Amino acid sequence: MSDLAQDLISRLAAKGWQIRCAESCTAGLISATLTSVSGSSDVVDRGFVTYSNQAKEEMLNVQAKTLETYGAVSAETAFEMVVGTHASHEDTIASLSVTGIAGPNGGTTEKPVGTVYIGTSIPSQEPVITHNLFDGDRESVRAQTVEAALIQLRDMLI
Repeated sequence: MSDLAQDLISRLAAKGWQIRCAESCTAGLISATLTSVSGSSDVVDRGFVTYSNQAKEEMLNVQAKTLETYGAVSAETAFEMVVGTHASHEDTIASLSVTGIAGPNGGTTEKPVGTVYIGTSIPSQEPVITHNLFDGDRESVRAQTVEAALIQLRDMLI
């Protein structure tokens, strides 16, 4: 995973961009993965660990109506999370968001354990939101989420 993080950091640095992360189910693992790369301090701007709905509302401006209607684990929430990383319209910030159910508890028929939504955003493009269903235990779901989020953002930069 360090090669993937290095590649993403290099691509962002080449563009003169920074990255912001809004994490729920990964609780900072994406930011930790990125900052394990030497020189990442030039690129990583900030990270938000918004595990609770209240944190999503207060820190990222996710609407209470969105959370009530669609739930914390939804494409709509991932979208508002990724958009919420921007205090204003900034043209040098790439963003990503993740929200999901890592397990082993918390899954439902509609949203089983392993359900994860990833949002990515780069300047001059609409955010991309993907729905993923990962297998395995809690740590595996979280690791797969980190990898998928980094790949999704990297692919937007290619």
